[in-house]
Amino acid sequence: MTQKRLTRTKFLERLLAIMDRKHHWAWPIIMGPGISKTQLKLHYQQEFLVYVRDFPVLLARVHGQNPPPDVRRMLAENIYEEDTGGLSFGRSHPELFNEMMRGLGFDGETFRRAKLLPASARYRGWLEKVTASRDWVVGAAALAVFVEGSIKDRQEIQAPSKPKTEAEIEAYIDAHPLIRHHGIGRQHMDLIRAHQKVEAGQRQDAYTMVVNYAETRSQQNAVLACVTKGLALWMAYRDRIAKACKLKKA
Repeated sequence: MTQKRLTRTKFLERLLAIMDRKHHWAWPIIMGPGISKTQLKLHYQQEFLVYVRDFPVLLARVHGQNPPPDVRRMLAENIYEEDTGGLSFGRSHPELFNEMMRGLGFDGETFRRAKLLPASARYRGWLEKVTASRDWVVGAAALAVFVEGSIKDRQEIQAPSKPKTEAEIEAYIDAHPLIRHHGIGRQHMDLIRAHQKVEAGQRQDAYTMVVNYAETRSQQNAVLACVTKGLALWMAYRDRIAKACKLKKA
């Protein structure tokens, strides 16, 4: 018997219920005052290799599956910003990431020589697989909903944030843990500025493209299974980084 398609409201709630769990106990420690530069280096090496370096390419794979025009537009804008910084600072987000790392004292070789931890490799392998799916909505769910999303998604969907003013962005920069705890120069923080500048409305776009275009119960189930799998792999990935950094759960 064919399952009845979930209403968009119920499907959205199922997605948000998964994203409500996208939080790892080690994150406050990694962003806290007691973390060392060596521990930060390991954390950021894994982030860079798993998805930061190639995120525009992964997005382009989903775009290349020929979704509907309005979805292509949303994806194209995201790819354009990620790969060129054309909506913000004129430099790709991977470049801006490397600039932020230079502010911490890490050069490019620090990341070119890095190796993926086993759990990181499994998470990256999942990203490779789901973005090669013939159903673009599954890849969009993996990247736009899960990877770019967070435990704050429910709040953002219910009360969308407005574009921040320059003063609000700079206040956010001043409060950033890398500045407060590690003394990184503000001139190295354009990646964070870019995120703050272009993110207003992106969470709504992400959920709109997935919720509106998963047109059958089979597609909805595939999306929910995809995001659930992503959460499990992400948690294992975060667990392994915490272990490598010798962090202890309170």
